[in-house]
Amino acid sequence: MTREDIERAAAAIRDGDLAVYPTETVYGLGADALDEDAVERVFEAKDRPRDKPVSLAVPDVDAALEYVRAAERERRFMREFLPGPVTVLCEKREAVPDALTGGRERVGVRVPDHEVALDLLREVAPVTATSANVSGRPSATRVADLDDEIRDAAAVVLDGGETGGTGSTVVNVATGEIHRRGPNADAVAAWLGE
Repeated sequence: MTREDIERAAAAIRDGDLAVYPTETVYGLGADALDEDAVERVFEAKDRPRDKPVSLAVPDVDAALEYVRAAERERRFMREFLPGPVTVLCEKREAVPDALTGGRERVGVRVPDHEVALDLLREVAPVTATSANVSGRPSATRVADLDDEIRDAAAVVLDGGETGGTGSTVVNVATGEIHRRGPNADAVAAWLGE
């Protein structure tokens, strides 16, 4: 993985194209999360229902706060668990398109704990954070596992080797709900219960 690879992927995303990138959980399908047309391409590539929201990835919590309104408790949670395999549902700001959230008021925020993903996000963000697979099929933990449809749809594929293999824990701190249990779910539950 070279600096040029990262720059090529960032350029593709800036141009409205898709890029596959590794995270500490599974491979992600990245597009400009604020560009409705690019977001639409993500849904098409994944054959994903439009009412199933897609999260956005950023390089750090401060960047996340540019796109979401987070209460003090949500900010404390994010600073505790991000970067890491956790997606935090927060109230979206106006810049975040309804296409990304399926019209919902909350958007999932992800700060991956993976150097390649973070290098990419420092170049271009926010980027869609959704597994790089056709909906209903297994998530890819290696580039070799990518569905042909995803490979064909992506302008650039960043190979970061094998990933952790389990989707992130999805949590709504405001309501104290864990919507999907993944890595760190027990620690998240304990924090919510404090």
